[in-house]
Amino acid sequence: MEQQPTRAPDGGVDTAVETIYRIESPRIIAGVARIVRDVGIAEELAQDALVAALEQWPRDGVPDNPGAWLTATAKHRAIDLVRRRERYARKLEEVGRDLSQSAPHHLDEPSDPDDIDDDLLRLVFTACHPVLSAEARIALTLRLLGGLTTSEIARAFLVPEATVAQRIVRAKRTLATKGVAFEVPYGPEREARLGSVLEVIYLVFNEGYAATAGDDLLRPALCEDALRLARVLAELMPKESEVHALAALLELQESRAAARTGPGGEPVLLKDQRRRRWNRMLIRRGFAALGRSNAVATGSPGPYALQAAIAACHAQAYTYEGTDWPRIATLYGLLAARSPSPVIELNRAVAVSMAEGPEPALVIVDGLAGEPALRDYHLLPSVRGDLLARLGRPREARAEFERAASLARNGRERELLEARARELRSS
Repeated sequence: MEQQPTRAPDGGVDTAVETIYRIESPRIIAGVARIVRDVGIAEELAQDALVAALEQWPRDGVPDNPGAWLTATAKHRAIDLVRRRERYARKLEEVGRDLSQSAPHHLDEPSDPDDIDDDLLRLVFTACHPVLSAEARIALTLRLLGGLTTSEIARAFLVPEATVAQRIVRAKRTLATKGVAFEVPYGPEREARLGSVLEVIYLVFNEGYAATAGDDLLRPALCEDALRLARVLAELMPKESEVHALAALLELQESRAAARTGPGGEPVLLKDQRRRRWNRMLIRRGFAALGRSNAVATGSPGPYALQAAIAACHAQAYTYEGTDWPRIATLYGLLAARSPSPVIELNRAVAVSMAEGPEPALVIVDGLAGEPALRDYHLLPSVRGDLLARLGRPREARAEFERAASLARNGRERELLEARARELRSS
């Protein structure tokens, strides 16, 4: 006997539709984009399917497979659109033949080991195309793959909603006018494009892990979205070492989330964190992902593999003092050689201070004083202040913490730095 559609409680259908859409929208948009070859149009058709669900489901009930219903509705509308365009007549025949042989969520098997044929993976590479600015890539990725609304993205990055809307519209227009193909690139181009994809996921996570501005140190939703994208990408590209390495890094970093803030949301420094609050399941997942990264690696470790190895050193340590600081300093040295950056050098200085003492670390920090990229970076005077305090130079340390506080845009970090400065006034 045929099963009847499930009826949600009165008033709950709209919420159910929106929840299902947020979960399913990346695959719906990806599947439709394969037909229309335009992510902007694909998103509009996916939203048309959402509107249809909001109209029909309260009347007819929620289907047993709501994701498949939304996908089929959006694809049918895509085919109708293609039919109305005479220049796509030949393509329509090909697409119709493909659809008739495929279930809504079918993923075509690659004909060649190097041929990754997955709609969702194509969408990831398209949304993160280097032709777009970093800000546009992040906004478009969160919109298409994270399922976030324009207002949610605006709140997350503390920018006006209109700014985010413009970035998304311009990004879609740029992809269309530049003729960016809806495909996964091959060979050297894939490697270059993959770097852009990983960078976007990394930047989204970092903004959630340590918010640039605002009153909250953490934005957990951004971390969750980035971690989910990293996990999906690792499943779709199992032979890419750096993909697994990024997943490992995010798992290990996220494992410390519960211990990074106090009861009132105030920051808790790594040395003061209660390590029993670290999430052991995420740590296990992180080590497993790092193992997969090492297993498929073919050359020297990439930047995410090195960062994941650093995070693994912290995860293995029972205490802050018992951390393998010499190894972390060495790994930061390798990372600095692989991806030169003044921020990496600043992090290396912290590790050197723990491995060898504050004096050699201060030499490194002072060497960064003229770096334009660190001119307004509050962590430079913050690290210098900590080193000076450990060297018994409280007056100079206090001045550095006060300067760091004046540069900090995040309210919680500013409060912490001001407190460090106050502690040194009586010294």
